[in-house]
Amino acid sequence: MVGRFLRVKCYKCNNEQNIFSKPATEVRCLVCNAVLMKNTGGKGILQNAKVLEVLDRDISK
Repeated sequence: MVGRFLRVKCYKCNNEQNIFSKPATEVRCLVCNAVLMKNTGGKGILQNAKVLEVLDRDISK
């Protein structure tokens, strides 16, 4: 299965940022440095974030 990009919101500072659903390393908030997603070797585990939107990619162009 293909990984997707997610728009997430940090619980600590309410910053919104885009992250990949299958990260190779731990993903941190760009503002407060809280861990948003932990890597597991596959699909990541959300820690201090809420998914707002799954971003689709348009490859038809």
